[in-house]
Parts: sequence; C-alpha cells; structure tokens
Amino acid sequence: MSTTQSHAERPARKIKPITLAAIGFAAPLIIYMLVFYVSPLFQNISMSLHRYTRRTFVTGEAPWTGLEVYREVVSNPEFWTTLRQTLIFVVLSIIFQYSIGLALAVFFNQNFKLSAGLRGAFLVPWLLPPMISGTIWQWMMDADNGLINNLLGVVGMDPVWWLQADKSLWAVIIANIWLGIPFNLVILYSGLQNINGDLYEAAALDGCNAWQRFWRITFPLLRPVTMITLLLGFVYTLRTVDIIWIMTKGAGTSRTLATWAYEMAFGKGTSATIKYSEASVVGTILILVALVFALVYLWAQSKEEER
Repeated sequence: MSTTQSHAERPARKIKPITLAAIGFAAPLIIYMLVFYVSPLFQNISMSLHRYTRRTFVTGEAPWTGLEVYREVVSNPEFWTTLRQTLIFVVLSIIFQYSIGLALAVFFNQNFKLSAGLRGAFLVPWLLPPMISGTIWQWMMDADNGLINNLLGVVGMDPVWWLQADKSLWAVIIANIWLGIPFNLVILYSGLQNINGDLYEAAALDGCNAWQRFWRITFPLLRPVTMITLLLGFVYTLRTVDIIWIMTKGAGTSRTLATWAYEMAFGKGTSATIKYSEASVVGTILILVALVFALVYLWAQSKEEER
C-alpha cells in the first residue's frame, strides 16, 4: 500500500469536546482583549506615526511622519521636566504606599478583637470613586478653608498653598498615597495569611525578637507578593490621571506624563491646543515603560522560581 493511500485511509482527527468547551470559554475573553486592548493599542501607535490635527482626525487624511513626532516630543524641554516630576510622583507614592501598607498588614495580622472592623475601615479610600476622593482632598487642601491648614493654624503654623503651582506635586502625592495604601494592605495581608505560623513559634524558641522575626521570616517569604504589589502599584501610579486632574488639572509641578497626554488629547477648555499625535507619543512611551517593568518582573519571578 502506498503512502498516499495510507494517508487517505487514516480517519480525520476529531476535536475533543473538552477542547471545544475550552475554546468556547476562552473566545469571549480573547474577543474582548482584541477589541478593547489590542485594537486601541495599535490605533494609538498609528496616531503617533501620523500628524493628526482636529481636521485630519475627522477626515482620516493625517500624513505619515514616522518618528518625527517622537523627536519633537523628546526634544521638548517640557518632556524632561514632566518626566522628572513623574518619577518623583511614582517613586514616592510607591515607597510610602508599600511601607505604610506593609506596616498595617503586619499590625492587623495580630488578629486582635477589632482587627476585621478596622481593616474594613481602611478600605474606604479604595472603594470611593476617584472623583469623590479628589474633591475631598481638594477641599482639605484649600488655602483658606481647608481642614489641613486649619489644623496647622491650631499649632501655630502658617497656612500652606497646597494646590499652588510650585507645591501641587506634593499635594497630589499625599492624596495618591492615601488612595494606594488600602490596595497594598489587602495584597500584603493576604500574603501574610499564607505564612506558616509554626515558623514564628520556632524562631521565638530560638530567641529571635519581633524585629528579627520580621526580617528573617516575614519579609523574605513576602518577596513574591511584594514583587507583584510593586509592579501593579507602579503601573497604576504611572497612569494616574483622575485624582491629579480633579485636584490641580495637572498644573505646575503636578503635571505627569499621563496628565500631559490627557491635556494634549482633550485640552483644558476651548482655548487649549489639541495635539493628538503628541498625546499618542506620550501614551506610547508610558506603555513601553510599563512593559519594561513587566518584563523585569517576569525575569525576577523566573529567577525566584529557580531557587
């Protein structure tokens, strides 16, 4: 019998029902990702490679510019100033969000009587819509009638113009730290719950004090949870627009790359100059930065699994 005949006589391979079921369950997610993530991503990259104005955005006749818009954005002094402010905003926010969240997670891990109730109260900032949170902080930092300045006045200190251009960066950092603490608390607390309590008992028998138990047991075993917490915190903070825009509209030192892109894409009013292509360039840069940190996380995770 020839090879051709043997192939013809071989029965067609049937797809197993479990495979069809898996495809059926995965199809909606794949379609969702393609429509709402992949397609806008390619559209953003395409806009950054063309010269879009209000007219060409409507007509669709934007000329191809290649990397010219990228060169214009990077050579703009505002880009480097905004980049520096973005780094300050992201780094300080993450450091304090993680440090305070970890301290609270360790505190609530003691499982005292009011632990559950207080832990729930700390989740309130996370549950509030950003518009409400931003409005609250804008009122609290008002120079004349704000709660913070009133408290400073009680102790004899002069009022601080928190939302003024030169101090607005510190105002939005404080507000963003307040917003991010609950997220870090929840993730780190769940990580602490997975650590075997017998390890602490053994360490106590060996004479380790609370600080030694934290550095030799808690912190090392929380490393995988810490990595994903810092990565997600970095991505969320890098793309933060709402809280900053509500408080300061990205004015002065509070402008970050995300708010700058938003400002160029949508403007601050009818007099604003819309720069769609420049906004897409900044958006693409933000995506690339987040992607680099995601790859660093995957590399670090693979090294951790090899140990």
